[in-house]
Amino acid sequence: MKAYSEDLRRKVVEAVEQRGASKSEAARLFGISLSSVKRYTRLAGQGEPLTPRKGGGRPPIADEATKKLLEEDIRKRPAATVKEGRHFLESFAGKTMSEPTLRRLLKRMGFGRKKGAWGRWNETSS
Repeated sequence: MKAYSEDLRRKVVEAVEQRGASKSEAARLFGISLSSVKRYTRLAGQGEPLTPRKGGGRPPIADEATKKLLEEDIRKRPAATVKEGRHFLESFAGKTMSEPTLRRLLKRMGFGRKKGAWGRWNETSS
């Protein structure tokens, strides 16, 4: 779910603080939860910004440099197994990841395995 815009948050706080609407009325009026209205008014009352915070989550294992290195390796050695790819990344990039994680990463990068070789099979040839 996307965060509510800063503009909407300001309008909610304005409705409660300046127009005298109750928090539950503001929640119904703007179609958001009561807890969100309470949070926005609390933040505004403390003088904190109403901008949406950055989402949490775990940082990705493979950065852009690792992906580039992996892509070069696959282009040089398309018949390499996932296990061999794992050992390659471990020795050259210092990244350790499980075989399923590496397989998912390759799939996200657009690679698939066909007849024992990795490649981008849905690319158009020119």
